[in-house]
Amino acid sequence: MVIITHQREKCIGCNYCVELAYDRWRMSKKDGKATLIGGENKKGFHTTRVENEEFDPNKRAADACPVNIIKVKMI
Repeated sequence: MVIITHQREKCIGCNYCVELAYDRWRMSKKDGKATLIGGENKKGFHTTRVENEEFDPNKRAADACPVNIIKVKMI
Protein backbone atom coordinates (compact mmCIF):
# COMPACT_ATOMS: atom_id res chain seq x y z
CA MET A 1 0.00 0.00 0.00
CA VAL A 2 1.17 3.53 -0.85
CA ILE A 3 0.13 6.77 0.84
CA ILE A 4 0.20 10.00 -1.19
CA THR A 5 -0.13 13.35 0.59
CA HIS A 6 -0.46 16.74 -1.10
CA GLN A 7 -0.56 20.26 0.36
CA ARG A 8 -2.84 21.68 -2.32
CA GLU A 9 -2.97 25.26 -1.00
CA LYS A 10 0.80 25.63 -1.61
CA CYS A 11 0.61 24.35 -5.22
CA ILE A 12 2.03 26.71 -7.85
CA GLY A 13 0.44 24.87 -10.81
CA CYS A 14 3.64 23.72 -12.53
CA ASN A 15 1.87 20.59 -13.93
CA TYR A 16 4.79 18.16 -13.34
CA CYS A 17 2.64 15.81 -11.25
CA VAL A 18 0.04 15.56 -14.00
CA GLU A 19 2.69 14.88 -16.64
CA LEU A 20 4.41 12.18 -14.57
CA ALA A 21 1.39 10.47 -12.94
CA TYR A 22 -1.65 11.32 -15.05
CA ASP A 23 -3.79 8.56 -13.53
CA ARG A 24 -3.63 10.22 -10.09
CA TRP A 25 -3.39 13.99 -10.80
CA ARG A 26 -5.39 16.66 -12.65
CA MET A 27 -5.08 20.43 -12.95
CA SER A 28 -8.09 22.43 -11.74
CA LYS A 29 -9.56 24.78 -14.32
CA LYS A 30 -11.00 26.81 -11.45
CA ASP A 31 -7.77 27.82 -9.69
CA GLY A 32 -4.92 26.31 -11.76
CA LYS A 33 -3.69 24.05 -8.96
CA ALA A 34 -3.11 20.31 -9.02
CA THR A 35 -5.77 18.02 -7.58
CA LEU A 36 -4.96 14.60 -6.11
CA ILE A 37 -7.60 12.25 -7.51
CA GLY A 38 -9.22 10.37 -4.64
CA GLY A 39 -7.59 12.63 -2.06
CA GLU A 40 -9.41 13.36 1.18
CA ASN A 41 -8.78 16.81 2.69
CA LYS A 42 -7.87 16.98 6.37
CA LYS A 43 -6.62 20.39 7.55
CA GLY A 44 -5.08 21.28 4.18
CA PHE A 45 -3.45 17.89 3.57
CA HIS A 46 -5.06 15.86 0.79
CA THR A 47 -4.30 12.16 1.29
CA THR A 48 -5.13 8.91 -0.47
CA ARG A 49 -4.05 5.28 -0.29
CA VAL A 50 -3.28 3.49 -3.55
CA GLU A 51 -1.84 0.20 -4.75
CA ASN A 52 1.92 -0.42 -4.94
CA GLU A 53 2.09 -0.12 -8.73
CA GLU A 54 1.34 3.62 -8.40
CA PHE A 55 4.45 4.21 -6.26
CA ASP A 56 7.00 4.87 -9.04
CA PRO A 57 5.11 7.46 -11.11
CA ASN A 58 3.92 9.32 -8.02
CA LYS A 59 7.40 9.24 -6.47
CA ARG A 60 8.74 10.80 -9.68
CA ALA A 61 6.00 13.44 -9.45
CA ALA A 62 6.95 14.17 -5.81
CA ASP A 63 10.64 14.43 -6.71
CA ALA A 64 9.87 16.81 -9.60
CA CYS A 65 7.63 19.12 -7.54
CA PRO A 66 9.52 22.44 -7.25
CA VAL A 67 7.75 23.43 -4.01
CA ASN A 68 8.11 19.97 -2.38
CA ILE A 69 4.44 19.59 -1.37
CA ILE A 70 3.90 15.97 -2.46
CA LYS A 71 4.90 13.10 -0.19
CA VAL A 72 4.78 9.45 -1.28
CA LYS A 73 5.54 6.58 1.07
CA MET A 74 5.18 2.82 0.94
CA ILE A 75 3.64 1.22 4.03
